[in-house]
Parts: sequence; structure tokens; C-alpha cells
Amino acid sequence: MSALIALSCGDPAGIGPEIAAKAWSELREACPFFYIGDAAHLPTGTPVQRIGTPAEARDICATALPVLQLDFPAPNRPGQPDPANAPSVIDAIETGVALVQSGAASALCTAPIHKKALIDGAGFAYPGHTEFLAALAGKKRVVMMLASDQLRVVPATIHIPLSRVPSELTPDLLRETIAITAEGLRDQFGIARPRIAVAGLNPHAGEGGKMGHEELDWIAPLIAELPNDSCVVTGPHPADTMFHAAARDRYDAAVAMYHDQALIPIKTLDFDRGVNVTLGLPFIRTSPDHGTALDIAGQGIATPTSLIEALKLAQRMTQAS
Repeated sequence: MSALIALSCGDPAGIGPEIAAKAWSELREACPFFYIGDAAHLPTGTPVQRIGTPAEARDICATALPVLQLDFPAPNRPGQPDPANAPSVIDAIETGVALVQSGAASALCTAPIHKKALIDGAGFAYPGHTEFLAALAGKKRVVMMLASDQLRVVPATIHIPLSRVPSELTPDLLRETIAITAEGLRDQFGIARPRIAVAGLNPHAGEGGKMGHEELDWIAPLIAELPNDSCVVTGPHPADTMFHAAARDRYDAAVAMYHDQALIPIKTLDFDRGVNVTLGLPFIRTSPDHGTALDIAGQGIATPTSLIEALKLAQRMTQAS
């Protein structure tokens, strides 16, 4: 039986409802999914059918977007997030997680949220989706992977100032990041013995200590001591030579040391098709690699490409698991 993806609505004032409708129009039964949210927030004219259980979605996808209805308290005003809707946005995520954990859905895909609205309306205590999902799953540490057909890349540190990276990039953090990445590549991408390339922290990977000592002091020794029976880890590599085509052929995923070192190459190579994947959860979670795009919400011009790729990748991951 084909995978069935749960799509949480995200903030309805963003482009989530619009791209959900466009994604359904393109995918239909080729990649069955259902929308968790308020059907009233979807674009006018979208063929919609409300469902009572996820199982009903499979037979509906060919002709309508299945919606697991959540009644939001406030109407949708594109581009203007309403804090009153925050508890319902959170409810959509929690519902999706519960359905995936129970087996009623195969994977969870999440549309973008607006963190300020969640904080203002519900006291949301997490930096973002990833940390909230980890808390719901009872996981202390998960890993953010950005994936496309051309590159998979994982930042070891994420949304922190660059000045804090050297102190927060610890041996334990890097070791756990590599381990979770390897496990995810094996279990969710079907790669039996993953090849992982680790970037250096400093220019030219420190150039023998002339441009920084972290590589010599602990990054290279850590990599050297990792077992190579279930995965192959190489590095530290100079980040400026890791992402051209020939280099990418030599690994299945790259582990970078900080946010921009990871995201600049994938957004340059494949801006519209990048997908956010959370590794380390006990279920599959993907998301489009963009935000709510409030400035264009409701105008009918948002591209659904990243959401489509996120749904399709979730489907492939369920098949590989």
C-alpha cells in the first residue's frame, strides 16, 4: 500500500494553504496526503472533502483534497498572522505527530509556522518546528538535514550567532550529529553503508594550524576514532572545495559546522527543491525549505515546488524504511 502523508497546515496567514492546494492539484493520487487544518482557509475553488479518519483520504485524493478538519477560531487574513489561531496551529502539529506515531499516517510533512504568532497567542516555548517535534517525541537531540537530488547537508550548529559556534561545537555534539545522520541515511534513505563528509570549521580546514586549531586539536582525531563498519566518515575537509559536482559524488551527506556553511551550497544548487528533513525522530518528518512568505500570501503566486518535493521525499523515505 502506498504511503499516506499527513500535512499540518502551519500558519494559515502564510502561503501554506495556497501551496497545499497547488501540491494536491499536481500530485493527487500519485502521492496521497491529507491536510490537517481548517478547510475554510484553503483558496476559494479548491476541491475539498472533509474526512473523519486518515484512511478515508486514499480514495478521495484523485478528486479532492482530503481535510482532517480543525475549526480555527479566527478567519484567515493572508499576510496577517492572528495569535488567536496559534493554539489551533499547534494542535495541527500535535495531531499529525499522534497520527504518525499510531501508524494511521506514514509520515508527517509540516507547512511553515510563524513563531511570533505562536509565542504571542500560545506562549510557544520552542525555537521552531524541529525542537517542538523533538519534545513531542521525547528526544533530546535531533538533526536538521537539508536534502535535494543534488545534495544532502547537515549543520551541526544551527540558529546561533557565528561568534558562538566555536564554543557550542563540542566533540559530543559533532559525534552525535554524525551518528544520527548515519542512522537516518541507513534507516530512512535506504543507504546500507553511508558515506559522510565532515567540513572543517576554519578556512582550508585550518591549513595545518595556520588558520585555526580545532581541526588538529579534536575534529580530525574524533573522525579518526569513529568505527567504519556501518558508515564511512571522512574529513575534516575544506568547506570551499566540498560542494562542486565531483566532490559531491564522493559522499551521501555532508556535515557542516554552522548554518550558512550548510545552507548556502544547497540553496545555491537547488533553491526551489530543497527539503527540510528531521533525523533522529521515531517517525519521518519533512518540510518545505522556506518560511510563511507573508509578503506574497494570498496572491496566488507562491510556488509549491518545495512542498511537492517534501511530500514526494516523505513518500520515498517510507518506502526505504
